[in-house]
Amino acid sequence: MKVRLNHPKPADLGLTAKEGAVLRAFRTPAEIQEFVIGLNANFEFEGDTLRSVRGVLKHRQAHCIEAAFTAACALWLQGRPPLLMDLTAKGDSDHVIALFKEGRCWGAVSKSNHVWLRWRDPVYRSLRELAMSYFHEYTNKQRKSLRTYSVPVDLRRWPTTMWVTNAEDCWEVGAALCDVRHYKLITAAQARRLMPRDATELRADDLVQYDSRRDRRRARRY
Repeated sequence: MKVRLNHPKPADLGLTAKEGAVLRAFRTPAEIQEFVIGLNANFEFEGDTLRSVRGVLKHRQAHCIEAAFTAACALWLQGRPPLLMDLTAKGDSDHVIALFKEGRCWGAVSKSNHVWLRWRDPVYRSLRELAMSYFHEYTNKQRKSLRTYSVPVDLRRWPTTMWVTNAEDCWEVGAALCDVRHYKLITAAQARRLMPRDATELRADDLVQYDSRRDRRRARRY
């Protein structure tokens, strides 16, 4: 069943009292950001995953879209709509962020293992402005790769059993994010003229929060 409430309680979403207590402890979007950044990175060592909010809370790890589901759910419990935006790139992975507004301006809760594609303060007057704030840091080696951003996707379109409490991977919701309308950020001519990143910028790619090699060794040990 779809839940259309503007300010639901955890039980309305199918969450247990323990799960609800975790998410209702956050009073602001910034506190949600601290939580999702504190989750271990999900490097998908055992294959691709798209865990629900319940799955993230169980495993205490997430990649960007799993963290976005969790952030959107927590924002919903604060009385904000559970909105996501999909960012797509050329020759690079998509990135998904959870949207929120303060007054007339947009901000974002976002998880990334690198320093670049994370939180955005609610100072952007349009979704395009917000998406463009990721442009220069959204890169694949020397190339700036970000190309499009989506319309905001309200997760209330789907039953909470599909993305909040789903015991399986949430592939259907993930596919729908890719299928919604996307807008181009730059023209083909602008793309051809983009300046490559320099050596100092490339060295910054080595700055990550979690080391996948170390975590793989830990996964094998345990």
